[in-house]
Amino acid sequence: MLVRDWMTVNVIALGVNSSVLDAAEILREKNIRQFPVIDSAGSLVGIVSDRDIRDAMPSKFIPGDAVVESGGGLYTLTAGDIMTLDPVSVPPDAAMTEVADILVKHKVGGLPVVDRGRLEGIITQLDVLRFLCASAGSARGGAQFGIRMDGSEGALADILCDLRARGIAFNSVFTAVDPNRCGSRNAYVTIADLGDKSVEDVVELLQSKYTLLFYVAEG
Repeated sequence: MLVRDWMTVNVIALGVNSSVLDAAEILREKNIRQFPVIDSAGSLVGIVSDRDIRDAMPSKFIPGDAVVESGGGLYTLTAGDIMTLDPVSVPPDAAMTEVADILVKHKVGGLPVVDRGRLEGIITQLDVLRFLCASAGSARGGAQFGIRMDGSEGALADILCDLRARGIAFNSVFTAVDPNRCGSRNAYVTIADLGDKSVEDVVELLQSKYTLLFYVAEG
């Protein structure tokens, strides 16, 4: 699936000359974590995070009039003064799995979505989680099984054929590298319909032919 299918398009963006105080107020009202910063043509020029804004604020522990005095410069401070230039961004046709990898690698909470220099939207950690839930079929429920594949060609097909042959349908299938076994991959299957079988029947089948890592009776 692509970024354009999951991104937020009604983005609250700042101009380079937007007031940091105004941005802080929007941050509180809308409960958002970052602002793309755009120029007059709508092109992305930077990003301001909630941390950038917090760092610009005077400490709440400064007593009395000292807060006003120490924060006096805030009245003229703009997004352009505190933004991160040339932020990491993704195009609308990027894969969602690529977005997840970038978020982890750069330790950020979201990415501007840019098409030919213009801001088109934003994709966040929450959007990635929504994508993963939909891909895994978790909203539809169902028993989940983790199975170690033996590395042979067609190992996943064998597992799925065994399930289908017994009238078992599934919501989703994932494979991933086993973090504890070099070169080994695991399959994660969420069952949509057990047919006339019980979870115990499926467990018995999988244990008799494969290495069953775990199962959850109802997702």
